[in-house]
Amino acid sequence: MPLSRALSVTIALIVLASISLLAPFLVRSIGGGIGWYLSRKTRDRRSLILARVKAEEESSSREQKKTPKSEDEEWEKIESYAAGFAKNGDIAANDWEGVVGFFHPFCNAGGGGERVLWAAIIATQKRWPKAVCAVYTGDQDVDKRAILERVVNRFNIHLHPPTVVFIYLSTRHYVHSTTYPHLTLLGQSLGSLILVYDAFSLLVPDIFIDTMGYAFTLGLSKLLFPKVPTGAYVHYPTISTDMLGSLDEGGQGVNAGTGKGWKGVAKKKYWHIFAWMYSWVGGDVDVVMTNSSWTQAHIRSLWGPNRAKRAKPSDVEVVFPPVAVEELEREIEVSEVSEKKRDRVLLYIAQFRPEKNHTLILKAFSELLASKSGDSSSRGSFKDTKLVLIGSVRHSEDATRVYDLRLLAHELKIKANTDFICDASWPEILNWLRRSWVGVNGMWNEHFGIGVVEYQAAGLVSVVNDSGGPKNDIVVDYEGGPTGFHATTASEFADGFAKALSLPAQETLAMRLRARASAKRFTEEAFARHWIVQMEKLIELQSRINIRK
Repeated sequence: MPLSRALSVTIALIVLASISLLAPFLVRSIGGGIGWYLSRKTRDRRSLILARVKAEEESSSREQKKTPKSEDEEWEKIESYAAGFAKNGDIAANDWEGVVGFFHPFCNAGGGGERVLWAAIIATQKRWPKAVCAVYTGDQDVDKRAILERVVNRFNIHLHPPTVVFIYLSTRHYVHSTTYPHLTLLGQSLGSLILVYDAFSLLVPDIFIDTMGYAFTLGLSKLLFPKVPTGAYVHYPTISTDMLGSLDEGGQGVNAGTGKGWKGVAKKKYWHIFAWMYSWVGGDVDVVMTNSSWTQAHIRSLWGPNRAKRAKPSDVEVVFPPVAVEELEREIEVSEVSEKKRDRVLLYIAQFRPEKNHTLILKAFSELLASKSGDSSSRGSFKDTKLVLIGSVRHSEDATRVYDLRLLAHELKIKANTDFICDASWPEILNWLRRSWVGVNGMWNEHFGIGVVEYQAAGLVSVVNDSGGPKNDIVVDYEGGPTGFHATTASEFADGFAKALSLPAQETLAMRLRARASAKRFTEEAFARHWIVQMEKLIELQSRINIRK
């Protein structure tokens, strides 16, 4: 090789090596510069928001009459659970006045994820009354008053309005699945970067928490604002080993058996690449919470190695979602007397989304109604049984899905026995929980299953999918006996319905009482206490950073 060519190759290799070594530094520097720009750009808006919060707080204080020490005031005195954070036994950082940003683009949807959001905010408000909770949302057509009224009507959660602010985003369409007919996971994840940049261009928080599953937003937050602690409440991993396995023949879920042929191989490769990206961004989150042991296991598997490399001190913790167990116990009687008031109703509470698998339940119900009643001792007649499907409708796609499900009910000849109730209020849901016999869950690998806990607290006999949270955390044996039934196929669900409807009266009541006792593990108070533990870790990080400044 001529000397000149050898020299050129050497120089090229040196340049490439230099770029590979300098690339991380350059990316961090550029990211930090953009973050500095956004912080300066939003400084005046932040001042206006804080001034408005202060004015509303003063107005609210004038309107309130002096009352004896209340439950709310007691909340402010919850002891610190973060080891080493509280000093000399005092309540740690009780006067913390920062802005906590909650990234929840569909905050007005009314599902279980939204209950977590609002319960987290009210716990934060009560523990740190001077903190401002900013919700980044794409619900531009709904004002603050309407959102808070829906929170009361749907979840019976009464937030303190002055310290809740809504940051309205105009780019939510970038995370709609319909925007990406192909490469949907990647498209939505990259789209969330546009959406969160929109959020940061309006307000930069002191702590940033994703409560909806957009992990890539946390990675961008760390790149732009390294000194802003990040937290994640993970309802469901965006990608998992179970999902990868579902592509094979015999798999389950909405992508079951789609891994055949060259397209299937390409999809597998794409999912593996996406899983690597998901693991990389998740490894930099400061505090990680999951809603079940199933989710925890998957997040540890995916995010754990990168979190270990980056020496994240906090482990992935399970914080069970809040369920209105106490209220359900107050509102719904479970006794021999109440048994006479229950109807033969199968109740399925779930958002009208594909993964909730309403189709499976309709087919199972059709099998139940078509089953012969010859063996009256075990099955009886189910002709008078009703199926009631209750769920929220977020957008036109959900509305179309409900229409298709109604058509299916007509085709299966079960229309007369099937009711669809969209966007039911909390009082309506309570009424159905009070009068129903069986609670149903059809989703494969349901991350947790708030609706299933509500079934148990209301004393329903649960028939749930034999997977995920309902199987591992909720519908488990309690006090030496079962609290429900598990199923996978339509026939198994039909059989489970038949068993639940045919149990002897004494055994039915005993199962209802066991289920109610088991549900006490998932109270709103239990969620609040565990949430505060994790929030104190984030506030400790933020406070230490401010001290170093």
